[in-house]
Amino acid sequence: MAQTPQQRRANERYAKHEAAKRGKGQTTAKPKQNSKSPVSTGWLVILAFVVCGGVAFELLRVTPAIWSAATTMLGRFIA
Repeated sequence: MAQTPQQRRANERYAKHEAAKRGKGQTTAKPKQNSKSPVSTGWLVILAFVVCGGVAFELLRVTPAIWSAATTMLGRFIA
């Protein structure tokens, strides 16, 4: 059978009273520890450059060819 809110409050009051009789202090939640990443920010930047840098350099290499093809097709379409 589930507890009613009234029973729950009564149980909490009783638990506080019993804890006070034993001399037990209030329980506090442990402070959350900041988890550090095992990989430093510098290494993440280098990894991102290695992975994405190749794509950026390839786009820079291919852009003039794409631009000339686009202008040629547009010129044929207009003329």
